[in-house]
Amino acid sequence: MLEVRKIVTTTDETHIEGGKAAETPLRLHGVAAVLRNPWAGQGFVDDLQPVIFAIAPELGELLVPRLLAMAGGGDNIEAYGKSAVVGVNGEIEHGSGLTHTLRFGNIFRNAVGGTSYLSFTNTRGGAGAAIQIPMMHKHDAGFRSHYLTLDMTIADAPGPDEMIIAIGGAEGGRPHHRIGNRYSDMEAMGITQEEQEGRA
Repeated sequence: MLEVRKIVTTTDETHIEGGKAAETPLRLHGVAAVLRNPWAGQGFVDDLQPVIFAIAPELGELLVPRLLAMAGGGDNIEAYGKSAVVGVNGEIEHGSGLTHTLRFGNIFRNAVGGTSYLSFTNTRGGAGAAIQIPMMHKHDAGFRSHYLTLDMTIADAPGPDEMIIAIGGAEGGRPHHRIGNRYSDMEAMGITQEEQEGRA
């Protein structure tokens, strides 16, 4: 059922930020699969679960090992995220279905020892559409140093009946990060952890 046309990988390596050299270059890695939308041509499908259950784990097993190889292992990944771009004949729900399931996300989380949820984008577009993979720290969503976004494009994807499913990982935080984190804000504002629960 899973029909992958191509896999595209990218590494973005930043050496200088704000005119100042980074102590360690920041490496962002992305792996994207271009696949036929499994619901293409079926019209409105009420129950997406059978296909999600069948395909989502396969996608995880296809993408995650490649990302780990690029980073030199799961321990080197500090921040992570995912993205889906659905071709114009599909629904955003199709991309959401394949990425917003533990059958996909847990493969990535377990491989890097993560506990945070995976940041995400779900969009629809044509060939060459932006693939934006937002990331946050794999253990603590409050570490603003690891709020990152990897941008990718694939010139010939997604086709109208295709979708792109992508994952991304970062080997560190932003060079020269200096805006603090959520906890420093909370302390300065006199907000307790309990009061902060549920706030942006």
